[in-house]
Amino acid sequence: MRHHLPHAPAGATIGLLGGSFDPPHEGHLHISEEALKRFGLDRIWWLVTPGNPLKTHGPAPLDKRLQACARMLQHPRIEATDFERVAGTRYTADTLQALFRSYRHVRFVWLMGADNLAGFHRWDNWRQIMDNIPVGVIARPGQRTAARMSVAAKQYDFARISGKNSQSLAQAKAPAWCFINAPMSKASSTAIRAQGDWVVTDSQTG
Repeated sequence: MRHHLPHAPAGATIGLLGGSFDPPHEGHLHISEEALKRFGLDRIWWLVTPGNPLKTHGPAPLDKRLQACARMLQHPRIEATDFERVAGTRYTADTLQALFRSYRHVRFVWLMGADNLAGFHRWDNWRQIMDNIPVGVIARPGQRTAARMSVAAKQYDFARISGKNSQSLAQAKAPAWCFINAPMSKASSTAIRAQGDWVVTDSQTG
């Protein structure tokens, strides 16, 4: 599969949802659609990572995951990209710097589920991320309290935008972040793999 760099018109506001998407599922699509509405974004890109540095076991082959994303994504304003593979980056902070250089006239918003915010302080250069891009956090099942009490939430409490003002996030100067409660999906990549519905074999890597 050839790499794909999305087109972004000057002045666009684009949400970035990073992850292994191993496999992509309805929950990813759900929080993307909520983010489009609640944060006033023009588009969302799924940044399908070659591998997650925080996970000890590698994901399914990248091209398999990209193909699965392409099959799922029928939304005209959401698309998947292997930008990290093209840029040769591994950590989110480095990927963002590469995106900023490649798309100088675009405003980006980093998106994550509340479960990611709970452990965000373990990410490489997480403060650099918070200081350089607005962050939109979407609540997922069972993670509201842990996210709100997280190290990142406490240290950046001064930069929090209330949920009722979520539409202002894309235009806010970083650091800025907003936590929204949305109708939640319990879909999980881990559960799908456990059910055996995402089997990786050599014949599926093309």
